[in-house]
This record gives sequence, C-alpha cells and structure tokens, in this order.
Amino acid sequence: MDNKFKFIENPSEQISNIKDYLFRILANWKWFVATVAIAMAIAYYINISSQKIYGLSTTIAVNEKQNPLFSSGTNIAFNWGGVSDRVESIRKSLTSRSHNEKVISRLNFYIDYLKDGRFRREDAYGETPFKLILQPNQYQLLNTLIKIEFIDNGRFELSVDFNEKAAYKLINYKDESLKDFDENKKHFSKVFLIDEYINLPFLKAQIELVNDSKDIKGQSFYIQLKTIAQVAGEYRNVRANGLTGTSLIELSLTGPNKNRIVDYLNETVKVLAEHELDEKTNYARSTKEFIDAQFRNTSDSLKLIEDNIGKFKQENSIYQLSAEGGEIYSQTVSLDKMQEQLGDRIVYFNNLENYIKTHTNFTNIPAPAIINIEDGSISGMVGKLTELSIKKEKLSKEVTANHPSLIAVNQEVETTRNVLLENLSSLRNETKITLNNSKNRLNSYNYELGKLPKKEQKLLNYQRKYSLTESNYVFLMQKRYEADIAIAASVSDISVLDTAKDTGQGSILPRTEFNYMVALLLGTIFPLFVIIAKEVLDTRIHSTEDIEKISPIPVLGVVGNNGTDSNLAVFLKPKSGIAESFRALRSNIQFLFTRSTKDKCKTIIVTSSVSGEGKTFVSINMATVFALGGKKTILVGLDLRKPKIFDDFELSNDKGVVNYLIGEENIDSIIQKTKIPNLDVIVAGPVPPNPSELLISSATDELIVSLKENYDYIILDTPPIGLVSDAVELLKYADSTLYIVRQNYSQKGMLKMINEKYIKEEISNISIVLNDFTMKLRYGYSNSYGYGYGYGKYAKGYDGEEAAPKSLLKKILKRKKKAN
Repeated sequence: MDNKFKFIENPSEQISNIKDYLFRILANWKWFVATVAIAMAIAYYINISSQKIYGLSTTIAVNEKQNPLFSSGTNIAFNWGGVSDRVESIRKSLTSRSHNEKVISRLNFYIDYLKDGRFRREDAYGETPFKLILQPNQYQLLNTLIKIEFIDNGRFELSVDFNEKAAYKLINYKDESLKDFDENKKHFSKVFLIDEYINLPFLKAQIELVNDSKDIKGQSFYIQLKTIAQVAGEYRNVRANGLTGTSLIELSLTGPNKNRIVDYLNETVKVLAEHELDEKTNYARSTKEFIDAQFRNTSDSLKLIEDNIGKFKQENSIYQLSAEGGEIYSQTVSLDKMQEQLGDRIVYFNNLENYIKTHTNFTNIPAPAIINIEDGSISGMVGKLTELSIKKEKLSKEVTANHPSLIAVNQEVETTRNVLLENLSSLRNETKITLNNSKNRLNSYNYELGKLPKKEQKLLNYQRKYSLTESNYVFLMQKRYEADIAIAASVSDISVLDTAKDTGQGSILPRTEFNYMVALLLGTIFPLFVIIAKEVLDTRIHSTEDIEKISPIPVLGVVGNNGTDSNLAVFLKPKSGIAESFRALRSNIQFLFTRSTKDKCKTIIVTSSVSGEGKTFVSINMATVFALGGKKTILVGLDLRKPKIFDDFELSNDKGVVNYLIGEENIDSIIQKTKIPNLDVIVAGPVPPNPSELLISSATDELIVSLKENYDYIILDTPPIGLVSDAVELLKYADSTLYIVRQNYSQKGMLKMINEKYIKEEISNISIVLNDFTMKLRYGYSNSYGYGYGYGKYAKGYDGEEAAPKSLLKKILKRKKKAN
C-alpha cells in the first residue's frame, strides 16, 4: 500500500459537496426568516426614529463684468482678476466664519425654535405661530430652554427649569458680551399677554404672532438662545462647489429643517452679493474722492486766473494779442501742457514708488489714468498689484498665515511689486528725457516772447496759465463724470441662477430604501455566515462523506439512532430500522473474512477513539444479530477499566475476564447465559489495578483459543483505542475490526492515529461504522432510522466523561422519577 494517502475530489464529488452545503443552508430556513424579519424590524425603527435630514441648494454665477472705469476710452482701469480666481475666493468666503456670522445675525438664527416630537425635540423654525423679538442692548438667557405654552389665543405661560448646580450666562447680542446669572428658583413660570413686554432678569423680549395665527390654544414650543459664534460653527458644513469648466458655484446645505435651509442659502447669497458690490465700488469711490479734490482745486485756480486776466485787461486797456503774440501763444501753450503732463507723470512715478516701498496693502493705489497716464504696462501692473492685494486681504481673513494659498499670493505680490518698481524706474528716466527736450523747445519760444511788449508778454503768460488750467479742469471734469457713471453702473458680479426653494423634496437621510436593502442583506448574510463559520470551525464527523474525505479506511455501514432506553435495541425491536442496519452490517462484514476463516470461528473486535462513541452498543447488537441468525456467539467484555456489559444484560460482574486472567476462575465459570438464544456473555469482572498487563498476558491467548473451539463468533468489546493501548494489543486476535465513529460526536482528528496504522499496514481487515446516524440533524429531513439522540443506559462517559445528550422530555421525566 502507498505510504501516503491523498484525497482528490472529482467533479461529481465537488457537485455533491455543493449540494450538501445547499441542503445544510435550506435546513436552516427558519433562521433566515427570523433574522431577516428582525433586521427589517430594526431598519423600520431606524427609519421612523432617525432625524430626517434634508438637502437643498442654490446656484450662483460669478460674472466677470468690467466696471466702466476699465474701458480703454476712459483709461481708468481697475483689474479685479480672472473668473477662476474669483470663484475659488468666493467659495472660501461663503464658508468663512465672518460671512456666516453676518448671515446668522441678519436671520436671527441665534434664536432656536423647538417643539416636542415623537422621538426628540425638533427644529420648529418657520412653523411656530409666533416669533421672539429681543430687545436690543439687553442681556438674555443663554443656552437654556424656555418653554412657551399658549393658554388661549391671547395669553401664554413662559417657564424655565433651572438646575441649582448649573452655571448660567446672559448675552448681549449688540456687543456679544457675557455675564453670569444666578437663579434661586428651580422652576420659574409666569403668564404674559401676547405682545406684552417681557421684563425678566434673564429675558427682555416680546412674543408676536405671525401670519394672523388664531387657533393656538394648547400649543407649546421651546426657545433657546445661542451665541452667534456657536451657531456659525454649525454652518461651517455648507458646501460651495465650483462646477468644472464654468464660473458657476453650487451652494448646498443639509439639515433637519427645510425652512431654515432655504432662508440661510438665499440670505448667504444676498450677503455675498452685497459684499462683492461694496468691494467692487470701494476703489472707484476712493478714486472719485481723489478726482473731486483735484477738481475743486483746479476749479478755484481757474476762477482766480480768469479774474486776474479780466482785471489786467481792464487796467492796461489791452484785450488781445498781436499776430506774432498769438503764434507764440499757440506754440507755448502746447509745450506747457506737455511739460505739465510729463511733470505729473514724474511726480506720480515718485509717489507710487514711495507708496509701494513703504506699504504692504496696495488696494488703494490711485489709478494711473487719473493723471492721464496711458502707458499699458504701468496700468496693467498697478491693476494686477491691486487685484492681488484684494485677494490677499480676503485670504488672510479665511486662512492662517502658513496656508499654502496665502503663501503663494504673498509671493506673487512680491514678484509683481518688484517688476512694477523696475518699470517705474525705466519710465521715469524716459519721461525725464522727454521733459528736458520739451523744456529746450519752450526756451526758444520764451526768447521770442521776450521781444514782445511787456504788457503783451504779461497777458500772454496769463492766457498760457489759464489755458493750461482750463485743460486740466476739462480733463478732471471728464474723469469725474466717468467715475460717477462707474459707481452708478456698478452691479454685483454675483447673480442667482436658481434660488433655494422648498419644492417638496424628500429627506436624504435616513435612506429608507437603502436601510431596508441593508437589513435584507444582513438578515441573509448573518445566518449564512454563522452556518459557514460553523462548517469551517466544525471538527466533528457528520456523515460517511466526512469519513471518506479524511480516512482511507473503508466504511462498512451506518447504524441509526437508538430510540429505546436500552442497549438491547435489536433484541427488543427486531423489526425496527436500527435492527435492519445491524443486519446489513452482519451481511457486509462477511466480505471482510478471508477464505481461511470462512468456516471457522470469527473474532470481531469493536473499538473506537474515545468513550461515548457507541462501541459497547454496537458490540451488544452485533452479537445479538449473529445469535438471532442461529450462530453460536459470545460477547466478551475486555474493557477492564470501565465495564458496562453486565449492566445491559442485568448480569453479575463479580466473576469475569479479570478473574480468569489472574487464575481465580476457569473459563466455564465465567461464561454467563443471556435471555437471547445462542448468545453468551463474559463480563469484564472487577476492575483490576493492572488491566494492560493482564490483557497482554498469555492467559488472554488461552482464553481466545478456548472460545474459538466452542463458538461461531467472538465479539470483543475493547477499550477505546484513542485513550489506552489495550485495544492495539488486542487487534492481533481480530479476523475483522469495527472502528466506531459517532455522528456529531466524534472528532475528525481522532482518526489520525488509526489512519497512520492502516497506511503503514500495521492493521488489516478494519472498517469504520458510523453510529447514531440521523439525517435530520444534517440535512433537515429524516430517514427510517428515527430522530433524536439516545444511547439508553450506555450514556456514561469513559472514566467520568459527561453522559451523552438526551432529549429535553427524557431529562424532565428523569428528574421527576428522582424527585419521587
């Protein structure tokens, strides 16, 4: 025989295993029904008891509308940056603490309105028939429930339950200051008229009805005041998602009250639009203020020059220039304007350079176009620096100094600043060169001017000054007009595409259908997991298939469950299914005997791995079927440590195998007759101190030889082979060995030792009998062998092992018998 035994499943065996698992699963269908029902009930409770959460949204567009002061025609440019940068900046603004506090303050969201629900107090914002009007600059009770119960349509009771051990605070919402409050009463209550001023130490307010509420008798609500910062923290979960590839932002919020969500979303967009408009027009206003100041000065100067010219003409009786003077005037006026513009450019460059070097906030740099500077590089750089400064200012309110976004903006500001300083230096040098050339040309005309009469020279200079001032006056008037248009035409770059609105949307939480699906899944998986885990962790033998997978020893047959209280099952019920199973074993075992023993006495050893597997039960009934079949049979109890056979046959155990082995008795004196025809028994006798030594003595050989001369079959009930070595020594006497395995009791690992001996050919003619086999236990249906456990009197453990399990009814009856 091969030294290694391998078990290889063919496809048909694999299919059989699958069917086996399916049968096992179907056998537990009641568990599936129960767990699914329980899981569904839990899901139902979760669905009805969980706080319903709703989700609403609004969509806004970030428009890149250019202020009229940006146009090339006006030359006053304010660069606000690209749309993508603004979208990101606005997203952060919408979730910032300062923005949320402003929205909450406007909506009075620091006042909570609550009502008693089925499972909890629920948010009643927008559902109450009243609103609480707090008196400004007064201290109010903070974070404490105040109950409002309407006695009738004109009165209500205000009550508060105070805790003596708790510390209470009052808040003034005007400056958000806090102060301590002590209340000696555990419970405070007082009746007020609706619209009556509530003047309490902890509350200064009024209750006003809304929407002409009439039938309010018996209704009760709660109000609770919170700090603005506390509520703002609750709204940090607002989501502002920029839609990819667009300048759109979807603003969404979840919560238990749809009215509150709608009001918050719409108000937060309104506050944002106002803020963006104020920010957009702020620079235009500061520019206009600068223009207005310059315009007033120029206007005063123009009037003064005009008065001086009139006075000079009247006093000197000179009213117009000569032809030569007029020519000089036209040339010098043009050069005067050029020099003034160039000088203003240099002054602007100097001032701008000084401002950039001495400041870190560049949001209020005057536009170059104010002094008629039309250089694109300067205007662009100033606009970019202004834009970055605005962006930096926004970010500094929203993130920490170490935030990557703020660090990147700071670096960009510094880079733009350095480039602008370089451009200013270059343009200033170019402007100085142009100014010097203009001065040289003007000097030549001034020389010609000196040749004119003194009065005409003075009049010409007056007119030159007037013309230059008038030109500035007209320029500033135009810019002033343009600035007014820019401010008037300014609109917020935030437009609402889709306002938040309650259109009857269902809740997003709890996810009712999902919860039921999960319940169904878990209700199915849980028992399936238990069944599979039980199978994986199961180390017991349940069927002949289990035996065939783990042992090369052939299975001789199966023995059904003993439905009686006696081990004499075949004798007491010869027509039962279990009797038939032993007759089948009797037929099968004939094939194990060799030809040499066919007509001789056959010795059959019955053993097992451990006590409790039914070897004595099988020994008794195998001996019975042989005896009832007309064969002279003797059953020998060789389990010297735990003798049991005598009890089953109601025989004396005073004399037996032990007495013969030690020489006290002869063989005839230890053989006892039974009530079963053709069946004799030799009991074990008194328990000896040295059973192993007795069994391996020559007396055992003599006993077996003597018995073979007088009997057709010798059935040896030996000790469990897995516990003691006695049975191994006795195997040499066997013509056939029956190794008993009990369904749902025997451990698979117990067969390891007998497998090794079989593979090594240390034993032969051995076969396995599956005992106590009941189909119902494994597959959910039964065969003719019957149901339940039951080993009759053979139910005691080996050397004090626990008894084999009995039915609940039998246990109850047994307890009653003992009680009687």
